[in-house]
Amino acid sequence: MRLLITGGGGFVGARLARRLLERGELGGRPIATLVLADQIAPPAALAADPRVQVRVGPLLEQAAALCEEAPDGVFHLASAVSGECEADFDLGLRSNLDSTRALLDGLRRQTAAGRAPARLVFSSSVAVFGPDDAHPLPPVVDDNTLPTPQTSYGIQKYVCEQLVADYSRKGYIDGRSARLMTVTVRPGRPNGAASSFFSGILREPLAGETAICPVDASVTHPLSSPQRTVDGLIAVYEATPAALGGRTALNLPALNVSVAQMLEALERVAGPAVRARVRFERDERIAGIVARWPAGARGERAAALGLQPEPDVDAILRQYIDDCRRERPEALRGLG
Repeated sequence: MRLLITGGGGFVGARLARRLLERGELGGRPIATLVLADQIAPPAALAADPRVQVRVGPLLEQAAALCEEAPDGVFHLASAVSGECEADFDLGLRSNLDSTRALLDGLRRQTAAGRAPARLVFSSSVAVFGPDDAHPLPPVVDDNTLPTPQTSYGIQKYVCEQLVADYSRKGYIDGRSARLMTVTVRPGRPNGAASSFFSGILREPLAGETAICPVDASVTHPLSSPQRTVDGLIAVYEATPAALGGRTALNLPALNVSVAQMLEALERVAGPAVRARVRFERDERIAGIVARWPAGARGERAAALGLQPEPDVDAILRQYIDDCRRERPEALRGLG
């Protein structure tokens, strides 16, 4: 089979690609070709695999050509992130809404030409949920909570969920949407996501650097490890419509924790000197965005697929530390 990962040069996309190549199959079919499309090139070791093809450039410009290559399956991860979308409305529309529409229309043309509908997993977000006066946000959102997004990013993700649902209803694709929790710990430098600090307050202290937390220690949020996120994307792809529960969008598993609990775990795993590198400096812009997101989430339908969150933040930290020891030992220079 031929697979396409949009956003395949990014952290989650590259990790998903490596997992798929290690498996060698998806849904019982051998993977012959894996196309990684992104605005950045994937890691060199990944691109060197003979099954991998790389396409670099904006998705909006590449979508038609990528679909003409007739992928059997698609993981659509490419996206502008939350802070970027709030700061630049047109960027969010172009990168999230317009690019997704172009991809879906390209796949629709392939179906109209006589190919079987491609199976597509869209990476949505827990940001589709938000507080609304008419529909108060519960302390923990679930698969039945009404999405009322309160950020441009959340709106764009929810619109794309509905497009995936309608293109599937019409038979143009076999689509399903997985609502990702905030993936922690992401390596590298902070990005434009408002949620970036959820990784930064763990990652930077381990690297021997000071981390700024822009929200109060009492703030709670649903997290997922990179490994469990990839597990979820693959499980959603492989699930039958009956196993998915009849609807296309579902929450992936969440570990609901407060900032204080994250820092307590950092101290348990790495020691008090590492924890002391986190400093609180409130940023009203970021705090305002985070306040419009759920404080917690759960995913009963994901659990029915056999998916579970990590047991605690300690496990997420140890996963990151193990990854760094194998691939980026310099990222642990603050560990001692």
